[in-house]
Amino acid sequence: MFENLSERLERSFKILKGQGRITEINVAETLKDVRKALLDADVNYKVAKTFTDEVKQKALGMNVLTSIQPGQLMIKVVHDELVALMGGKNEDLNLKSSPAVILMSGLQGSGKTTFSGKLANMLKTRKGKNPLLVACDVYRPAAIDQLKVVGESINVPVYTEEDQKNPIKIAQNAIAFAKKNKHDLVIIDTAGRLAVDEEMMKEITAIKKAVSPDEILFVVDAMTGQDAVNTAKEFNERLDFNGVVLTKLDGDTRGGAALSIRSVVNKPIKFIGTGEKMDAIDLFHPERMADRILGMGDIVSLVERAENEFDEVVARKLSKKIAKNQFDFNDFLEQIRQVQKMGNLKDLAQMIPGVGKALKNVDIDDNAFKPIEAIIYSMTPKERKNPQLLNGSRRARIAAGSGTSIQEVNRLLKQMDDMRKMMKKFQSNPLKRR
Repeated sequence: MFENLSERLERSFKILKGQGRITEINVAETLKDVRKALLDADVNYKVAKTFTDEVKQKALGMNVLTSIQPGQLMIKVVHDELVALMGGKNEDLNLKSSPAVILMSGLQGSGKTTFSGKLANMLKTRKGKNPLLVACDVYRPAAIDQLKVVGESINVPVYTEEDQKNPIKIAQNAIAFAKKNKHDLVIIDTAGRLAVDEEMMKEITAIKKAVSPDEILFVVDAMTGQDAVNTAKEFNERLDFNGVVLTKLDGDTRGGAALSIRSVVNKPIKFIGTGEKMDAIDLFHPERMADRILGMGDIVSLVERAENEFDEVVARKLSKKIAKNQFDFNDFLEQIRQVQKMGNLKDLAQMIPGVGKALKNVDIDDNAFKPIEAIIYSMTPKERKNPQLLNGSRRARIAAGSGTSIQEVNRLLKQMDDMRKMMKKFQSNPLKRR
């Protein structure tokens, strides 16, 4: 995410390295490079110019503390301006009505249908909502089937009228169905087109008028860059939507759409899609995104993601086992599953400050745990509970059964032994914890 922009900005700040103070000349030189970096990231030209002008004004007006280097001060100013550019703070959905109605809009291929499922899943698991997905795309072949598959994968019902070709009637009937069946949230998936056209705009405007949605979200593919911003502008003029959803942000190395869209349409980015899985959805936090763009990581989002997947019962049970020095390979497997639930490994690593930069050119395979899992699954239940039983012949059998080498088995056993020693030490010396 934003790798190219992050690298370019890092190079820009190096211009100020070694400088004793901020002057108009070195600021101008740095910001010329920052502007180029923004334009290369496909940021709107006017937005890039306004941004660098604001940074220049603030940087020159600041007193440089003796303890802070000019380069560090410039990063702080750029960070604050990036936050302001992206909206300043996260904005929540308005879900006060019963049922609350969310209308999805956007071009074909932007990821509306998938995102509708992600949003339903998120609001169901985190907010305790009882959502209903509504299939109002009556044109695209297999659109209804796609939404059904999405709904099934997250255990959320999908309202369809396959013989009905009027999306306005479908939407109205779906809301009546939701009221009758105690659904407190209705997410309407509408038709998209390959380009903005009059017919499409008339239809979605008519749906809006008929159902009076609490929220209208415009879904856009972040990888389309400036085109995404232009499309958002056209939709907003006709639809006056409440917020933007940026999908496929995990594949966007430039970041132009995320940085331009708020300034151009004056509407907040509310959510981002960061992968294909149904849990690959995050609230958009401008400050955290600015941290990531400048290579500072995003530890708050990492902790939040861990908390969402955290199983309190399992954790309490594990804590008791650690206290008794009974941590075994079954527990090891459980911890792997908890990590896997949190999402893409490289994405998680990049949230840790300083790690993202170190792993810039390193490919972290999501299947990295597979050999470990294969080794553990090749053990008998007795061996998993009692790793000390694993002598030479048992290790050879496990290596053959898991398709790994004896060295890999030995390495895992050593890691396990080190972990148990560390946990035992931690439990027995509570006063030494830091």
